Amino acid sequence: MHLNSPKFSTFAHDGLELAYFDEGDRAGPPTLLIHGFASSALVNWVQPGWLETLSQAGRRVIAIDNRGHGGSAKPHDPAAYHPSLMAGDAVALLEHLGIASADIMGYSMGARISTFLAIDNPGRVRSLVLGGLGIGLVHGVGDWDPIAEALLAPSLDDVSHERGRMFRAFADKTGSDRAALAACIASNRVLVTEAQAGRISQPVLIAVGTRDDIAGSPHELAALLPDARAVDIPNRDHMLAVGDRAFKAAVLDFYRGIGGR
Repeated sequence: MHLNSPKFSTFAHDGLELAYFDEGDRAGPPTLLIHGFASSALVNWVQPGWLETLSQAGRRVIAIDNRGHGGSAKPHDPAAYHPSLMAGDAVALLEHLGIASADIMGYSMGARISTFLAIDNPGRVRSLVLGGLGIGLVHGVGDWDPIAEALLAPSLDDVSHERGRMFRAFADKTGSDRAALAACIASNRVLVTEAQAGRISQPVLIAVGTRDDIAGSPHELAALLPDARAVDIPNRDHMLAVGDRAFKAAVLDFYRGIGGR
């Protein structure tokens, strides 16, 4: 197995063909990774070293390309992108692989999807790692309409909105279907209520970069959850925190701490 180029497979769910990889130690604890907006399993989890880190820790590492992203089907209907539907894809992947429950880890949009997975299917979730999303999960993460406009603009040169330029450049770099991403933005920003958050009983780690101006405070979110702890990823913004060594060390420490649970 070459950790830099995992073998992708596909499965069908909800009328869509979805891509995923299943690597690492098949006898180890299964960890399902859910990537962020405009990213993919390869960009979010393989290139920053997560597949290697978790595999070397003796884990089975599974990652899905969310609908609208990577090698998965890319509907252009905003109704296809409610986070509960995208969480349903992840549950269907676990079912496809015969896995009853897993440690779930998501980054940014993937953290939102992971939270909805825990709300809708708590029996499938052993633990949660929420990266790149703090209290913004509950309070919102700002106005994303300019990002949709940036994705649909003729070129990056036509975009002046700073965050819009950041995501448009990222989408161009990853060769994304920008119309699918714009549809995703339109309906994926559903918030979690404080009451819903308070019912997530599994162990949760929330990790956010100290220079992240999107996610909101991880500490405020952790305070709403029965069994959560927050970690600051030093001197990292939203884009750079995902591969940070401090983030990886915190996740491995978290998994060691819940080892028997």
